[in-house]
Amino acid sequence: MKNLGQMLKQAQAMQARMAELQAQLEQVEMSGAAGGGMVSVTVNGKGEARQVKIDPSLADPEEIEVLEDLIVAAFNDAKSKVEAHVSQEMSKLTGGLNLPGGMKLPF
Repeated sequence: MKNLGQMLKQAQAMQARMAELQAQLEQVEMSGAAGGGMVSVTVNGKGEARQVKIDPSLADPEEIEVLEDLIVAAFNDAKSKVEAHVSQEMSKLTGGLNLPGGMKLPF
């Protein structure tokens, strides 16, 4: 039973660190770009878009589809950077423990 008690303490400690990590991730912001930097999107650590910047030269009504594609590409770039950061932070938290694929922590 001693091991069970120790495991429970470790789980509680990990839960506390997880809550701390979630709070930190809300503060993290990463930007992705497309079109040579003409479109950029900033995303927070939870994957929520926070800001979009568009070079005014792209605001041509005849080329709106290109602009739409660039926004999507910039968002995806930023989101992949956030996911890599979250993965790195989670690895630190779990000590390299590989969690099952269905466990998407912290969100």
